[in-house]
Amino acid sequence: MCTACKHLGLVCEYKRPMWWSNNDARRQHKDDIKMIIKRKKLSEKASHTIQTSVSSPPGLSHSLPTSATFSDPLDRTRSASIDSQFAFNFNSPPTVAEYGGYNPHILPSHADFMFNMSPYEIDVKTERQMFVNDVPTLRESTISTFSTFHTPPPPGTVLPSYPTDGEWTEQVYQERRESLAEETLNCNFFDFAHGLPTNTRQVDVELEDNDQRLLDHFIQFVLPTIFPILETNQHGSVSSNFILPNLQNNKGYLHCCLMIAAQHYKATMNVQGDEIDNDIMRHRHATIVALCEALNKDEDHHQILEATLGLIFFQSCVGRYGDSLPDIPWHQHFQAVNSLVTKLDLPRLVSDSTEQLTQTPFNMTLTAWIDILGATMQGKAPAFAHTYREKHLSTTNPFLGLRELMGCDDHVMYLISEIACLEALKKEGMDDITLCQHVHALGDQIGLTEAHDSGPKMPFNANGSLSPKQLSKNITSAFRLAARIYLCSLVPGFSPSQASCVGLVEKLTTVLHLIPSGPGGFDRSLAWVYLVGGSVSLNNSSFRQFFNDRLAQLGDAANIGSFGGVVSLLNEVWHQADNSQPSPSANGTTEAPYISWRDVMQMRGWDYLLI
Repeated sequence: MCTACKHLGLVCEYKRPMWWSNNDARRQHKDDIKMIIKRKKLSEKASHTIQTSVSSPPGLSHSLPTSATFSDPLDRTRSASIDSQFAFNFNSPPTVAEYGGYNPHILPSHADFMFNMSPYEIDVKTERQMFVNDVPTLRESTISTFSTFHTPPPPGTVLPSYPTDGEWTEQVYQERRESLAEETLNCNFFDFAHGLPTNTRQVDVELEDNDQRLLDHFIQFVLPTIFPILETNQHGSVSSNFILPNLQNNKGYLHCCLMIAAQHYKATMNVQGDEIDNDIMRHRHATIVALCEALNKDEDHHQILEATLGLIFFQSCVGRYGDSLPDIPWHQHFQAVNSLVTKLDLPRLVSDSTEQLTQTPFNMTLTAWIDILGATMQGKAPAFAHTYREKHLSTTNPFLGLRELMGCDDHVMYLISEIACLEALKKEGMDDITLCQHVHALGDQIGLTEAHDSGPKMPFNANGSLSPKQLSKNITSAFRLAARIYLCSLVPGFSPSQASCVGLVEKLTTVLHLIPSGPGGFDRSLAWVYLVGGSVSLNNSSFRQFFNDRLAQLGDAANIGSFGGVVSLLNEVWHQADNSQPSPSANGTTEAPYISWRDVMQMRGWDYLLI
């Protein structure tokens, strides 16, 4: 889907032309388009010259403000300028006094008012110079202003009236009601622990030329893709308040980001060779050395935590999982995170009602995201499951900021944590009756999160802008359905061909249609959802065709980061499931066998964090 259709919420019929893959053909088309634009400009210029030559010249005027104080009549929601006495109030309906001699460009019909050309003003500078024996002796310069603004009428002039019929007023009020109805998420939810935000995107760090190129690549290409959900509601806050200050003040974090930049460059540019691999390994080693030195000093625990979280999370955003370079598994890094979070007492700070925190520590929220979904990767209980359980049951402070960070409602994420705990108990030998009782109870809890949900719909406002609130609702619905599928898979005798599972997959596919797609969309933020739902989709399921369509829209981005891992894992799961023999069920029919995606991942030796 092209960007314009995505923002307008339209079904895009754009198809990439056949000549797009040929650089010479693309260059030729570009030149042809430039020539067409040039001819059109020349034609318009010639037409404008003819028109102005047969009409009377515009009047000279220096008594009114320049066109900079004039507002486009189409923009009715802008506030009037406080600096201009001639400002027009765009937030109120037209009044009689606002028409006439002061606004002759507004014609007496609504259609003409909406589409008439805005007035303009041109300064013409004339220079005259006298030469004596080819030597300049006198130079004069004059400036005249040609303006289509009319001069004010004389004092006492009665301005003509303009009929209003209420249509314009109702349209403005309707737009304002829609605007007020759009509830934004909390823009100041997180405490980034870095004081005042950085007002510039420049990072003052002394680096060698090669490392400087990596840093520039990180800021330009990697940074905008790291927290896409958070960026929709808090534009630039993550980079200015969290990442950029860390690059300047945290040595381990800097080397981590340079390593990530090298990985991203290698993956997106398909670069192979010792040079780029050496950059990756050099900064990977420097990051570990910096963290070990800081741990030995037993200080700057916040900086150590941020760098370690970066090692875990950033690598799930960039790079290809097929890379053969040696690395430390994410869950070993998370052991250090567990220790640091405990040492900083973050679980108590976010759970204790007496603390009265005005903002939630961002590091704790990011830790929770990795902890909950990471636990499902390993079939273990989350490290801080007790904290999430307390937050879920809290009536005064239940939120951890997961909705603001990754789009899914906090309570749904807490319930995914509970399901992971239940799976761990199942692996430890919980009996089937007790297991089914817990499954039923958790299913009821998931249902309670739907109580006041209006349901998913296209996440765009009437003016075509993205609605963060509706996007969060859609993402929450997708995670909720994936959580139900995850919960059902724990029931003894579960099969993907059961009617309940097939229905859940179809509902999930419907919801995912309402998530903006393509490189600028949010599919890559739903890697876990695609994994859980796709792993139980049958060969004839609409999910598979939908998934392939989304991969085509993502292009090369579909093979990078967690989403690339999901693509590889699902293809392997589907291959095994489609080639397995159906098994007889209790009612005498045959059922498709359940191929566990975790079993496949372990069998292939893949140690992925797919969030």
